[in-house]
Amino acid sequence: MRQGHLQAGARAPTVRALAEALGVSAVTVANAYRILRDRGLFMTDGRRGTTVRSAPPLLGRPALRFPDGVRNVADGNPDPALLPSLPATLRRIAYEPVLYGRDPEIPELLELAAKRFAANGVPWTALAIVGGALDGIERVLAANLRPGDRVIVEDPAYPAYLDLLATLGLVPEPVRIDAAGLMPQELRRVLDRGVRAAIYAPRSQNPTGAAFDEERCAALRRVLAKRPDVLLIEDDHTSGIAGVPYRTLVEGREKFAVVRSVSKVLGPDLRLAFLAGDPMTVARVRSRQHVTTGWVSRMLQSAVLALWTDPAVKAQVERARDAYARRRSAFVAALAAEGIETRARSGLNVWVPVVDEEFVVRALLDAGWGVYPGSRFRIASGPAVRVTIARLDPNDAVTLARVIASTSCPTSFVRST
Repeated sequence: MRQGHLQAGARAPTVRALAEALGVSAVTVANAYRILRDRGLFMTDGRRGTTVRSAPPLLGRPALRFPDGVRNVADGNPDPALLPSLPATLRRIAYEPVLYGRDPEIPELLELAAKRFAANGVPWTALAIVGGALDGIERVLAANLRPGDRVIVEDPAYPAYLDLLATLGLVPEPVRIDAAGLMPQELRRVLDRGVRAAIYAPRSQNPTGAAFDEERCAALRRVLAKRPDVLLIEDDHTSGIAGVPYRTLVEGREKFAVVRSVSKVLGPDLRLAFLAGDPMTVARVRSRQHVTTGWVSRMLQSAVLALWTDPAVKAQVERARDAYARRRSAFVAALAAEGIETRARSGLNVWVPVVDEEFVVRALLDAGWGVYPGSRFRIASGPAVRVTIARLDPNDAVTLARVIASTSCPTSFVRST
């Protein structure tokens, strides 16, 4: 593998064949293969036998850089104008130095988080504070799965999920989605492949803006009821500004985690999220946190507590929710006026199906617009571009939709995914 003779995806020799070629016992070769699997270099792939895994990314997918003057509608960021003022909040926090051995979490903050989870029907029995949504997801996966295990992801998927799974040596199993999220018949098919966990967004799905409705949620619960052993991880990263109700699949589950970040609502630099789940899952997260980072800064916790309990901030979050809904609706309507069907129902992003996404990306760049190609997100789904609507004025939405229509021959979202 180091010399390049075994490339990613290549089938390794059988244990017996390699043992005979090297003149060693089959037990020795089997142990070596096990070590390579544990280190994420080999994977067992059913009838294909043992294959070489692609090298995990060290830095993930870098953000695209656009020339000066290009409108960035690609980055997935919230609108800074709709975020609360952090400097003003920090100035009024009464802070005392926190030393080792002190309780790591602010009880009042945990109590507020618990009330919010309970109000949305999340059947939590334990809570933890983690350093952002992906930090929580990584800790849940690392504590419960092993290299080679299969994990359900949406297709198209949030790229950070795919990078994280690759880094942990886990195998993504894509499930197609439509405007209501995971498709039940596709989920049923993938569950039969022996998956151990599933990561998904119940609303504001990135990149499509899909969101569960009551009918889809009920159908997915029926499918999942046959596999109570599968660990469900819900990423509710836009709680407060999603624009649609929260609907969960974790009710009655033995193993689950629901992660809620504050980054999209209060600011990306607030690296803090709340993790609710069953006692064992949360205990494992806390144990790994204790021996690594120790705790999430109480300065950050104090800032979030101050923001959450400020009536002015609550009103601002509601204004942000309504503003994002108007901008999303305006862009979807502008696309529809150009004959482009898309089904974004929540969140900050819209998935626009096209025929040749690389051509569309270049044409939009020439016209002064920067978008992400769908290849960053999709596994088996059709070509598209992702547009972030967070800072897209409704008047500009019409202009952008016209430019997209002039450079592409789109298909519908449902057919493309």
